[in-house]
Amino acid sequence: MKDSNDPVEPGKAADKAAGKAVGGAKGPDELRRQIQETRGQLGDTVEELAAKADVKARARARGAELKGKASEAGHAVQDKATEAGHVVQGKAVEAGHVVQDKAVQAGHVVQDKAVQAGHVVQSRATQAGHAVQDNVPQPVRTAVTNAVQAGKRHPRPVLIAGAGVVVAAGLLRRRHNGHRHNGRH
Repeated sequence: MKDSNDPVEPGKAADKAAGKAVGGAKGPDELRRQIQETRGQLGDTVEELAAKADVKARARARGAELKGKASEAGHAVQDKATEAGHVVQGKAVEAGHVVQDKAVQAGHVVQDKAVQAGHVVQSRATQAGHAVQDNVPQPVRTAVTNAVQAGKRHPRPVLIAGAGVVVAAGLLRRRHNGHRHNGRH
């Protein structure tokens, strides 16, 4: 059941008020009260109709509401994107550290292998040097040692003699290669 303060559809408020008046007011005071009540109902009805008719105000209110919701959604998306960016950056840094650690480990392995190979080559060179030294006759070793010591004391004659040996070796090679070349034709 409707309360007397509830808004009534336009037209029905007037009919209702008229029905009460026709239904009989029991005196002028009752009639005045009914008229005041009807005026109040009509005033409420007019205000409701005016609010419904103000399309611009309703559109502005709805626009403001939608703008607020869109702004909230935009902020939520921005926050999620920022968070995702931080996650990706963290994973990239972590992956970079893993790659760097593996590269350092690989570098250590290569370095260890190179050191081992260097020791092997050095050991074999030392063995070869000892083998040559052991197989060279003592008079030749003594002559070489004396020549090296003399070269240290007087380097100029040794350099001249060395240059002469190089020139002589070059001439011998030319002569030797020339005979082979001529023999082929």
